[in-house]
Amino acid sequence: MKTVRHSARARVAAVGLTAAGALLLAGCGAANETAAPAGGGTGTGGSSAPTVAGTIAGAGASSQQAAQEAWIAGFTAVNPDANITYDPSGSGAGRTQFLGGGVAFAGSDAALKDEELAQAKTRCNGDVVEVPAYVSPIAIIYNLQGVTDLKLAPATVAQIFDKKITKWNDPAIAADNPGASLPDLAITPVNRSDKSGTTQNFADYLKTAAPQAWSYDVSDTWPVQGGEAAQGTSGVVGAVKAGNGAIGYADESQARDLGHIQVKVGDSYVGPTPEAAAAVLESSTRIEGQGDSVFAYELARDTTESGTYPVVLVSYLMACSKYPDTATADVVKSYLSYVVSADGQKVAADTAGAAPLSDSLRNQITPAIGAIAGGS
Repeated sequence: MKTVRHSARARVAAVGLTAAGALLLAGCGAANETAAPAGGGTGTGGSSAPTVAGTIAGAGASSQQAAQEAWIAGFTAVNPDANITYDPSGSGAGRTQFLGGGVAFAGSDAALKDEELAQAKTRCNGDVVEVPAYVSPIAIIYNLQGVTDLKLAPATVAQIFDKKITKWNDPAIAADNPGASLPDLAITPVNRSDKSGTTQNFADYLKTAAPQAWSYDVSDTWPVQGGEAAQGTSGVVGAVKAGNGAIGYADESQARDLGHIQVKVGDSYVGPTPEAAAAVLESSTRIEGQGDSVFAYELARDTTESGTYPVVLVSYLMACSKYPDTATADVVKSYLSYVVSADGQKVAADTAGAAPLSDSLRNQITPAIGAIAGGS
């Protein structure tokens, strides 16, 4: 897996000047805003905002890769003494490295489970900070020559990925696509081979929206045996591109040149847009009892509200509330503050097609990030 790595010298070369330039303009326009606390500034609050110095490493969700590249480039453009790397090795790998102390922060398309939260508190010697940072639709992608604008009901999607529907001209697919010329061609479902938060979110959608058709427990490991499997988001996208008749699931931002299924929601069909994805988060509820600095959500997968796309992932960033050294704490706090800021969310929207966090949600999670500190 490629590691996203930017230093003061390399930050612009990796992503280009667009995100960094936009951030610098935003910083100039915000010169009269209140500066962040010393050591915790994002570098986006104008000339009076403090910068930070130090090196931190992160790892995790490959769905965040494009956004992480833009975030790191933008952040280091105004924090030239900060060096941040991000290895898009997958959500499971990122959580494992974070829990083991191998990285300062992690990205995950699935929130920490109860047992992982306990491990994280031990690793952090205190509270864990877990906040949504990247909201994006999961596109059900397909490669079917001559067929566009394909629509599917949740139960049909579930049966395709469970290998119960095996031909593209199956009556269930035809019922959702009247008048479409569907080929007598075998369907090749492609799933993730690695532990994946994208898999967990997709399986959660199938289980919630089509419970009669999907009997498997929700997990970050794909449950159906015998299909085609690929490593990471890029692997799934590549496998679908390579095979006529293939279908898979991937973060929408990394699969834009493939066909995207419109899923049935209520009486209408909805495609994977940032706006439709954001609508789900707004109607979802925070999971209680996990701590004041943990913001994990139960998503409304079975919504029937028109204009809402329920096949969505909410990708989290997780960090410690306390680090042994102040330099690490300052860089982590500054970087995460930038990521969830209006500027950072705009960069992710422009670069990776993410759905920006709402102001109300940002106001809830910002204090948890601002409390990150160093020292015993």
